[in-house]
Amino acid sequence: MSKPEAEKASLREAVVVRLAVLQDAAAISEVIISAFSPFREHYTPEAFEVVALTPAEILPRFDEGPQWVAEFDSEIVGTVSVIVEDGDLYVRSMAVAPRAQGCGVAHKLLDAIDEYAATTEFDRIFLYTTYFTPGAKELYGKHGYQWVRDTTAEEWYGVPGLEMEKLIRR
Repeated sequence: MSKPEAEKASLREAVVVRLAVLQDAAAISEVIISAFSPFREHYTPEAFEVVALTPAEILPRFDEGPQWVAEFDSEIVGTVSVIVEDGDLYVRSMAVAPRAQGCGVAHKLLDAIDEYAATTEFDRIFLYTTYFTPGAKELYGKHGYQWVRDTTAEEWYGVPGLEMEKLIRR
């Protein structure tokens, strides 16, 4: 195993997911911005502003629903949150720091959402993603999410994408 592969395997085993606390807002913002900045050219300025949340924009989200962080060596390397929208659970702001991508962090965050969803009365989890985010559609597919529809640029600040859902109770 090469050194980079060994480091990724070590990270995969050592990542811990927990509910976020208010003091995590700056680190959550940093992870989100670092994860989405490489794709900035694909976003309109308005869309990137909505994606690249500041710590001040993260704080009110604690009153809207649970947020999780993934930690490695006491450093936050991933985040995701869930809110209720139109009677369903909506996954938002899934982000993994570039150095931790490909190490299973997103899988662990999605597992946390599944564990949370199992304790609720909701039947559906949904999310929006883009086609330009490498591996996003495939990642969600591995967790049982299915394509619902393509979203138009007019729906989200000039950036087209796709909606995916996971039915959790039938």
